[in-house]
Amino acid sequence: MTARAEPGLTVVTYNIHKGFSALNRRLVVHEIRERLHALAPDVVFLQEVQGVHHGHSRRHGTWPEAGQHEFLAHEGGHSAYGPNASYQDGHHGNAIVSRFPIARSENVDISHHALESRGLLHCEMEVPGWSERLHCINVHLGLWGRSRRFQLDWLCHRIRESVPATAPLVVAGDFNDWRGRATALLGRELGLSEAFELSLGRHARSFPARLPLLALDRIYVRGLRVGEARRLAEGPWSRLSDHAALAARLSR
Repeated sequence: MTARAEPGLTVVTYNIHKGFSALNRRLVVHEIRERLHALAPDVVFLQEVQGVHHGHSRRHGTWPEAGQHEFLAHEGGHSAYGPNASYQDGHHGNAIVSRFPIARSENVDISHHALESRGLLHCEMEVPGWSERLHCINVHLGLWGRSRRFQLDWLCHRIRESVPATAPLVVAGDFNDWRGRATALLGRELGLSEAFELSLGRHARSFPARLPLLALDRIYVRGLRVGEARRLAEGPWSRLSDHAALAARLSR
């Protein structure tokens, strides 16, 4: 008798540029919401999410009343937000939006220096039909090579300490890793594989969205199979954030 396969899910990672188009010309958070809802993903890893900004709220009549992570969630969905950078008008950081209940979440400060505030948002969620919790870690790494190496070490430590070896794991976000060094390190140290490398044989170029040249955004997995992997950079997607969104279909 063949064992019944656990149901699959679609994950997306997207740096939303605080809800503004490239060069901050337009407020596009409503369009981002429409595109994400039409895509109907199960889990979304969001970077540069504006939790609060009083100045934007005063200037833009359509500024969401709730934080952008709550605004972007499906009705009845779940979200977790980790503020990383705070300033007079508000704060921004990483968020995870999910169809599934988030049983636990923790935001970890992985800032390497005072000029860049960075965080690691770790969520555990209950996926119907799955025998173990799904662990999701959302990261936005620094612009400097030394900072990224420090932050990758933090990520490795977090996973070793907090994620069971048998649990399904997704690590996604904006790695700012244009030199492509993170994949070898995460594979060697943690057994993580990158979704686009598995599916298409190469990282997806995701920046800038209108003409993607640099592979900055990633979806890494462990204990999961990768089906289709797609870069969302054409049509309406190209006029939203300065990054392209990446999507992958995963299963146990």
